[in-house]
Amino acid sequence: MSSTSTGPALNQGVGYGIVLGLGFAFAIFMISLTHILKRYNNEVQTSEMFNTAGRSMKSGLVAAAVVSSWTWAATLLQSSSVCYRYGASGPLWYSSGASIQVLIFATIAITLKKRSPNAHTFLEVIRARYGAPAHFTFMLFGLTTNVLVSLMLIAGGAATINALTGMHGVAAIFLMPIPVVAYTFIGGLKATFITDYIHGGAVLIIIITFALTAYATSDRLGSPAAVYDLLVEAALAHPVEGNQDGSYLTMRSKGGVTFFVINIVGNFGTVFLDNGYWNKAIAASPVHALPGYIIGGLSWFAIPWLTATTLGLAAVALESSPAFPTFPNRMSEAEVSAGLTLPYAAVALLGKSGAVATLIMVFLAVTSSFNSELVATSSIFTYDVYRTYFKPDAQGKTLVWMSHACMVVYATIICCISTGLWYNGISMGYLYLLMGVLISAAVIPATLTLMWKGQNKWAATLSPILGLISAIIAWLVTASKTCGNLDIACTGSNDPMLAGNVTALLSPLVFIPILTLIFGVDNYDWQSMRDIRRADDHDVLEESGLSPEAQREIELAQQADYDAEQKQLKWALKVATITTTLMTICLLVLWPMPLYGSGYIFSKRFFTGWVSVGIIWIFCSFIAVVIYPAIESRTTLMRVLRLMFAGKSGASSNVVLAAQTPAESTSGTATPVKKDGSVSDKEKV
Repeated sequence: MSSTSTGPALNQGVGYGIVLGLGFAFAIFMISLTHILKRYNNEVQTSEMFNTAGRSMKSGLVAAAVVSSWTWAATLLQSSSVCYRYGASGPLWYSSGASIQVLIFATIAITLKKRSPNAHTFLEVIRARYGAPAHFTFMLFGLTTNVLVSLMLIAGGAATINALTGMHGVAAIFLMPIPVVAYTFIGGLKATFITDYIHGGAVLIIIITFALTAYATSDRLGSPAAVYDLLVEAALAHPVEGNQDGSYLTMRSKGGVTFFVINIVGNFGTVFLDNGYWNKAIAASPVHALPGYIIGGLSWFAIPWLTATTLGLAAVALESSPAFPTFPNRMSEAEVSAGLTLPYAAVALLGKSGAVATLIMVFLAVTSSFNSELVATSSIFTYDVYRTYFKPDAQGKTLVWMSHACMVVYATIICCISTGLWYNGISMGYLYLLMGVLISAAVIPATLTLMWKGQNKWAATLSPILGLISAIIAWLVTASKTCGNLDIACTGSNDPMLAGNVTALLSPLVFIPILTLIFGVDNYDWQSMRDIRRADDHDVLEESGLSPEAQREIELAQQADYDAEQKQLKWALKVATITTTLMTICLLVLWPMPLYGSGYIFSKRFFTGWVSVGIIWIFCSFIAVVIYPAIESRTTLMRVLRLMFAGKSGASSNVVLAAQTPAESTSGTATPVKKDGSVSDKEKV
């Protein structure tokens, strides 16, 4: 794969040490933390707790989870490669084209909490409204999304580990998921929130280190002015085709704006159809879902923007230096597509320490996102397949067992498919561009399921399928017309991918009205969504030894606060709609388009300001998703620490827990009970 003139920057032992050593260290830490929370914070791993984190997560941890889950290998690697191809415009095209989906999803998340407070997956909502045919259609698209995201994570991570250490890619593919499965297996969705928080903090620190090194302390670069001068020289040596005057320092980039459209379309699919994001919306306390997604979306923006502006531009600036791994050659297209721009730039910038930092950063990004995919897919199989079609009366213990089994099977399948992709040369970059073609036809029908009562079941069922067929035809026909063949290089080029992605996202706007005219406008009352029931977890709770009186008091308090939550959600929905609309306009239009339209080439002073804004933004992101969640959860942290040092179990604090609101409670209790201790008829499964 590589055209490097020297061997990997690190030896294989470092690769195995990070993948297994760091991976299992996190696994042991998270398993221990799960037991601490069970003992001192009454967190029993019921099926509800395992798959929804007790529906009690606060905005800080929700934001941290959104940032960490959206920080894929592609976020770091692909954004840097886009920057290498198109210059300084690439990071902004990537960041703005992939952050608005999270911001807009805040509105969808609030709507879901309002329409269906007891849902476990977005597919349950589909079935509640339309029945089995639409359920199967969206299940196919949802699982395809999870598989594509998982493959990109594993493929990108394996390519980076292989390039930096020489560790065989297949070994990395099979070893990376093992510790992730281990701690997610034990801790469920709550464990993914906490590991996301820790991983995200570490990734932000490494990005900040790279940025300050490149733009302040490096003897090879050291300042925005030095980077600017090298980029001007690079544009003279090899100008960027389609950029204003061939410059790396302009937003006017034909290839960049094409990628921008592909990026927007594809990422609508990976947010709106990835059950992992719905899981986070479901897990969030009703009053914390909106701020969690808004903070998360804005915090995430700085990660690909500054990472790519630092390491993508550093690759362009330093590849003429003997320190660059491919010197005296430029990077090959295969290396760029595999996401090797970032690791090569890090090695050129910091040597072996840069390689180690990159390895840790990419490994953490891969594992923190993959744990979300594990819970997302296991909850689909547990609730949408097993409990829906095979055992509707399944109780908590059985559902937890099913979730565990699904995680192991899913991880194994992903590793096997990733191995096939590795040997066939299909890279993370190719999958990133392709994902919108395969999944985005379901975005608009899925959104209208929650937002418009008029969409009938046949419009919801058939428009994604017709859209997918249309997208594949547009993709392959355009490839045939522009390149004359259908190999990986041709089908992965910009024009075919653009045609397929745009057709996928927008074709339902044609099919839905036609199918609505044929089969009639629906007049849905939202009731069947509200009727979705939580699982019966009393068998797990009885085994745990948790006080039944404490369980009952907490559950009754949660029921009493339901009406108040609905009022809060109604207000939050209005705020979300206005806020996300304004932010989307700013990120997609007001910021990039004047720079694109004018063809402005950055001056040295403007570039210095550009970089400075990125560094300030990343520090704000660190405050928002690392410091703020710790402050927000200080009461729970102090209570757990106090009980640990006092040698008491969480049972002694039942009175405190029972008085908490649902936004504060972390008990994970699932099923409302009557005062006599029996399960209410309304909530029986």
